[in-house]
Amino acid sequence: MTFFQDYPIPTPPSRARTPQFTPPPWVAAPRYELPAVVPVGQFIHKSPTFVVAIEAAKVYSTGCVFEMSWMLRRTDQDDRRWSEMNGVFHRPAPHLRDAAISVDSVFLFGMQFPDGSKASTSSLAVYEQSVPRDQEPGGPVFEFRPRGANGGEDDMSAMGTLWLWPLPPAGDLRLLAQWTSLGMPESSMVLDGSRLRAAAAAVQQYWPEEVGPE
Repeated sequence: MTFFQDYPIPTPPSRARTPQFTPPPWVAAPRYELPAVVPVGQFIHKSPTFVVAIEAAKVYSTGCVFEMSWMLRRTDQDDRRWSEMNGVFHRPAPHLRDAAISVDSVFLFGMQFPDGSKASTSSLAVYEQSVPRDQEPGGPVFEFRPRGANGGEDDMSAMGTLWLWPLPPAGDLRLLAQWTSLGMPESSMVLDGSRLRAAAAAVQQYWPEEVGPE
């Protein structure tokens, strides 16, 4: 006989199972897919003080996630100026309440498709969109999602992703970026849309019963 034998653990009451929320396909990559990884390994911008690199594309059945990183190196900035740049570098994407933030201080992205159509992403799209997230957008979605940053006295670095829905068309895709406050003018690089579309054939479902989009 032990002390705790007099205190049995009660059986928890039964409860209804909470339904799993499945975001619409334009909001995020499918949860139960192993993407095909397409190496990119290119700088969209490279200067003596600031670099922005697109590392790879993760291709899903519904869209692509572009893995990216960027780094700012300190040169002759005094402590006050470096602190100001630190604030810009680590600022999260602005929202409606941030009306005082200038376009120059925002990390901007865009995608131009082979037919000349465009998709604007980045931070400003956050407060330009008035369409509910559960309503299918009228055009492509291209969204910037910062993932983490760190820095010190000599440099600052960060990582993030760009989500593109749906899968891009075949042909050349022009990816553009700009961050004026950190010395990055409008810059661009070309991606092969045909290569990304072809990679989608290698996407694998986690379980056989998982069915892709119709």
